[in-house]
Amino acid sequence: MSAAAERTPLLRLFAALFYDLILLFAVLFFAALAILVLLGEDFGRSHAFQLYLYAIGLLYFTWFWTHGGQTLGLRTWRLRVTAGDGHSPVDWRRALLRALAAQLSWLALGLGYLWALWDRNGLTWHDRLSGTRVVRVP
Repeated sequence: MSAAAERTPLLRLFAALFYDLILLFAVLFFAALAILVLLGEDFGRSHAFQLYLYAIGLLYFTWFWTHGGQTLGLRTWRLRVTAGDGHSPVDWRRALLRALAAQLSWLALGLGYLWALWDRNGLTWHDRLSGTRVVRVP
């Protein structure tokens, strides 16, 4: 079975995501600290502050996916995000769409991720919507 056709174990995806969320929390902590020092504590209660942190979260995932296909969590668990063919790199449009669609997968109580258990290709909702897939790295 080729890497493109091979199913990625869901537990491995969750483990990589858990690693990434720990790292993202640290990134968001320091990003929040930096901007609050610059703009003051009142900025921390604004919608602009929330948007700032949200944008950093999106940038974290999209930048890594478009620069080698691996976040630090994916690299640790030997996984890579690719275009739907299982080989081509992900462009910014697909990466951003994947990041936004992944939120829908969570908002639906994780069903978008669990869908991979029934999908004939083992794809999540956000992989289907963005034309991407996660493959194992040898």
